[in-house]
Amino acid sequence: MNILIIEDEQALQESIAQYLGKQGYVCEVATNFREGIQKISDAEYECIIADIGLPYGSGLDIVKELKQIRSDAGIIIISAKDSLEDKLNGLGLGADDYLTKPFHLSELSARVNALLRRKHFGGNTSIIFQDIQVNPASKSVMVHQKPVELTAREYQLLLYFIANQNRVITKSALASHLWGDEYDMAGSYDFIYSHIKNLRRKLMDAGAPDHIKTVYGTGYRFE
Repeated sequence: MNILIIEDEQALQESIAQYLGKQGYVCEVATNFREGIQKISDAEYECIIADIGLPYGSGLDIVKELKQIRSDAGIIIISAKDSLEDKLNGLGLGADDYLTKPFHLSELSARVNALLRRKHFGGNTSIIFQDIQVNPASKSVMVHQKPVELTAREYQLLLYFIANQNRVITKSALASHLWGDEYDMAGSYDFIYSHIKNLRRKLMDAGAPDHIKTVYGTGYRFE
């Protein structure tokens, strides 16, 4: 899922993006308050990780802006200050979690996973859609209790479809979800067709019906 990291410490920003990227997330970054606000206005994200102490503004104001535009993004505040007042302010404004620096990247990843489960799947540790079962902790997929081997992008594509089941999803939305800032460089939607073709084949080979329906001229619907 798409994650925006708003952090001015370059080394930490890169470490978070690389670590979460290896978990299969599409990460975009901003180095200050203004860049963060611009990205929030330009795109939608499933999760936003924002430092409190940013150039040109505060991470708490990022939270305010997200709530004003009624964003559905989950929000995790990170800060070098272990201040009860900051924690209460951040959570009171609408942040979902607060993490004090320094922290282990594995803990941040666990909190992101838990947040997305709460947001999209009611906090369930196992996600079930008819004959498909997904375990986010192990990033494993089974159909009729048989394991299905998916690539990282196929796995994220499946989760995105399940989270948006019975809705028409445009090709541009899928491209943005799979590639983030880089999707404009793709030049065509051929890579989407390839991922969907492979995901459909693997699920059907395991015994699932064809859940991915093409909505001609628009995109796809998972039903």
